[in-house]
Amino acid sequence: TMLLLLLLPTAFLLPLGAQAGDIIGGREARPHSRPYMAFVETKMGPESTTECGGFLVREDFVLTAAHCDEEGSGDAPTVVILGAHDLNQKERTQQEIQVRRKIPHEDFDRTTLENDIMLLQLELRAEWNNAVKPIRLPPANFLLKPEATCSVAGWGRTGVHMVRPATKLQEVTLKMADDKQCELFFDSFNRTSMVCMGNIKTKQSSFKGDSGGLLVCNGLAQGIVSYGKDSGLPPAVYTRMSAFIPWLRKKMGRE
Repeated sequence: TMLLLLLLPTAFLLPLGAQAGDIIGGREARPHSRPYMAFVETKMGPESTTECGGFLVREDFVLTAAHCDEEGSGDAPTVVILGAHDLNQKERTQQEIQVRRKIPHEDFDRTTLENDIMLLQLELRAEWNNAVKPIRLPPANFLLKPEATCSVAGWGRTGVHMVRPATKLQEVTLKMADDKQCELFFDSFNRTSMVCMGNIKTKQSSFKGDSGGLLVCNGLAQGIVSYGKDSGLPPAVYTRMSAFIPWLRKKMGRE
């Protein structure tokens, strides 16, 4: 039966935005210590919004996960909030900017979550200050060292119909896992375009980060929160940033 238990979670290939969970076993981030973090909100209807994390990569572009653009959301208006720490407060550091257009990866696959990356071009340029700054991207095809220590942050939501506990940015430190861990749990894990994070033995580093949020290693953007197990226990899968640098350069080319 043990083997059966291990294989069961493959049924739950659940994008972390589907219930945009919170970061488990983490801590509140120091306010504005991650000035690249963005909160992405899409109004699906009068009563319904979808929420994701994202991060600033240029004054006019935010990067997030392609699965944050739900099917049927087409032209639904999306706004990005930069410079936030507590989403319940109208902090003077906050900049709310409309998204001019969404550029999901052409080969994004909703079933396998391959190429789970999307650029959001902003209507206005963000103003840089201590609370709003872009993050540096890694060199193309840069490979993280095994056991690399990274961190991820997100606004702790625990589900659409539940009370929202943490509206302040939460963060957690994670260790890179062996690719075999993710291959065991997720049929569609692909080591060339995905990163496997989180130690199966420690619950602290277990998390469900907000989808589209950023995995930072040594001050560089290395991954985008993509999907994980239904239980929220590690490991979880990130889009490998370094595999998409040529794509990003092309799409952000000054048009």
